[in-house]
Amino acid sequence: MKKILVYGYGNPGRQDDGLGVSCARRLKEWAEKNFPGIIDVDMNYQLNIEDAEKISHYDKVIFADASCENIHQFAYTPLKPSDAQLEFSMHAIAPAYVLYLCRTLFGKQPESHLLHIRGYEWGMEEGLTERAKENLEVSLRVMTGFLKNYLSNN
Repeated sequence: MKKILVYGYGNPGRQDDGLGVSCARRLKEWAEKNFPGIIDVDMNYQLNIEDAEKISHYDKVIFADASCENIHQFAYTPLKPSDAQLEFSMHAIAPAYVLYLCRTLFGKQPESHLLHIRGYEWGMEEGLTERAKENLEVSLRVMTGFLKNYLSNN
């Protein structure tokens, strides 16, 4: 059976920026009950270059993050490697760059997607806004269904 990693990132101390981490926590609980040892979950404030080695051990990787873009509730998009790293000086790197490093350094390119969940507030405060919580719930329902289907067909 294929191994999957869900990697949530963001800062829970900045309101809706914590959506990726919240998503990862909830998917971890679900995966431990339904697919133990098949779906792994990790989370952090931001992605790091060391994550390239971590993702090299998986067949599929889903990066979960908050989005301030004008999307409905969430977007689930394929991710391709990219060596464009515009945020490096800010000590934050993009998932496409982690995928690029994985391919370049380890010769692996797991099937990867980006789950962007719509957020609204980014202040220095813990806790998601009500609208962000609704978006999280919708994205979790879709993702658990998708993961069940994906694993039953692989």
